[in-house]
Amino acid sequence: MRRRSGVATFFKLAASVIAVIAVSAAAVVAYATIDLVRTVQQKPTVTLANEEILEGVPDIGALEGGLSFLLVGSDKRPADGSFGDPEIDSAVLNDVTMLVHLAQDHSHAEVVSFPRDMLVSVPECPDPADSTNTLSALFETPLNGVLHHGGLACVALTIEQLTGVKIPVGGVVEFQGVAALAEAVGGVEVCLADPVDDDLSGLHLGAGKHVITGYTALSFLRTRHGVGDGSDLGRIASQQTFLASLSRTMQSSGTLGNPVKLYSIAKVILSNMQLSNALQNPVTLVSIARALQAVDLSRIAFVQYPTVYTSDLRYVYPSPSAEAVDLALQQDLPMAVNPDATTDASFGTIPDPTPPATQPATPPATEPGASAMPTPTPTPTLPPATLLPDDVTGLTADQVRCATANPG
Repeated sequence: MRRRSGVATFFKLAASVIAVIAVSAAAVVAYATIDLVRTVQQKPTVTLANEEILEGVPDIGALEGGLSFLLVGSDKRPADGSFGDPEIDSAVLNDVTMLVHLAQDHSHAEVVSFPRDMLVSVPECPDPADSTNTLSALFETPLNGVLHHGGLACVALTIEQLTGVKIPVGGVVEFQGVAALAEAVGGVEVCLADPVDDDLSGLHLGAGKHVITGYTALSFLRTRHGVGDGSDLGRIASQQTFLASLSRTMQSSGTLGNPVKLYSIAKVILSNMQLSNALQNPVTLVSIARALQAVDLSRIAFVQYPTVYTSDLRYVYPSPSAEAVDLALQQDLPMAVNPDATTDASFGTIPDPTPPATQPATPPATEPGASAMPTPTPTPTLPPATLLPDDVTGLTADQVRCATANPG
């Protein structure tokens, strides 16, 4: 990994400070930006093979064909021993692998989750321990072993080869990062159709809705045996309900528009992530967050990459329907999932049985002699969503769905 010179670091720092001050004109924000830059510099960086496509792009959120961000969750245990012995129970595995795609026009976004036990082909990858060495290609290997094999850059190359989408940016989330993020936003509401008691993950919650934070949030995202059919597919389904709720929380509370909250979230993310080179500038992270803030919740789709089991039921591999997901990503098209497919799947989630509270619409009072209300600006026409095949499961961020308990 190449080292950044002192001059380059200084100018990156200066650019970040100037950009934020230009928006807020507040000295405290300048200090916060400096603090975020220092936090970035304390973490090791990694180079992705296709990050050069960002060169000369003034706004990372306006990249031609959209921006694809690889998010990897490592199961490496924290050093404090809160989730087992970090030396015995840890393994550098990508138990969570997600591709976040932000459309070029910011009209939609997709978060595609790839099962950890999916068999994939891994291309030749640069050796993260020796830049002069190249790691050999692998065939029909579980996806969650790729992080250990070749690091984040190798996971990115593997997902690129699988989907046909170039990935210029990415990051690895550490074990405690989700717990800290849930605390930073003030908790995330989740729904359980049944009580869940899972000693393996530490999740013990009754049926109904709960606002979870900290380690409870981490346990909810880790539980596999307690939800759905007890598989990683069921875990992905419940993770998607959490992420949809997190999206609603961040938009409804004005988090992404609040500089103080945004700083707290940025601090948590930067403290608990290893980011690729192109994301070393906090202003870039903020620009992505701002772009996501503008996306309507109904246009943020969480999609599980469709798979089928191997004959021994130990692994899965992409189903023919995966081609439709790949094509939508390649063509920067919005995706739509049949909700019945998610409800009917053994590993899926069910709609929230609690009907939403509705308030009767009351027309605004008009004073005598007052002028008529101005005609609202017409909403721009958005591209229609691509309806995915019926074996593809997921939900949109505006949908409240409930995880089901594993009957076994």
